[in-house]
Formats: sequence, structure tokens, C-alpha cells
Amino acid sequence: MGSNLIDALFVFMLAAFIGFEVIRHVSPLLHTPLMSLTNALDAIAVVGAIVLVGEKKSTFATVLGVIAIVAATSNVVGGFFITDRMLRMFKTSRPTKPELKKS
Repeated sequence: MGSNLIDALFVFMLAAFIGFEVIRHVSPLLHTPLMSLTNALDAIAVVGAIVLVGEKKSTFATVLGVIAIVAATSNVVGGFFITDRMLRMFKTSRPTKPELKKS
């Protein structure tokens, strides 16, 4: 069991480091598409956490599943708010000119 835990922690730390480095070098123009992708990935995490909670294998697994559901759901909702805010920045605040009628 100790070897599995060490392997899992190693994979987690490696994934966290690579994810941080990849996201840190993303240009601001790609932020909104990247947020949409992470929202989709977090939605998968929510479904996985719901499955974990539904199995009820142990109390510890159920508690971790509930924490995962709350964390991933808050991340999805926050991602949608940030994406909406970024998209509103690209909308023009000037009224559009009326089109001229051709006679």
C-alpha cells in the first residue's frame, strides 16, 4: 500500500507541475478557450466524484467524494463566470450605426 501511495503522490505532483507550467505560459488571447476546456475537464471530475460517492465503499471515500464534488463544482461555476467576464470585454460598448437604406 505504501508503494501505491508514493506512486500516486508522484503522479499528482508531476501533473500539478506540468499543468502549472503549461497554463503559466498561455497568452491572454487563449485564456477563454482554455477556460472552456478546463470547465469540460472539471465536469468530468464532477461525474467521477458522483460515481465515487454513489459506490459508498467506505466513509472516507464518501467524504473525499463529497469534497471533490464541491471543489469541482465551484471550479466549474467560477470558470463560467470568468469566461463570461472575458467575453464581455470583447463586446463593443459603442452603439452600432444604423444601416442606410438604398433607394
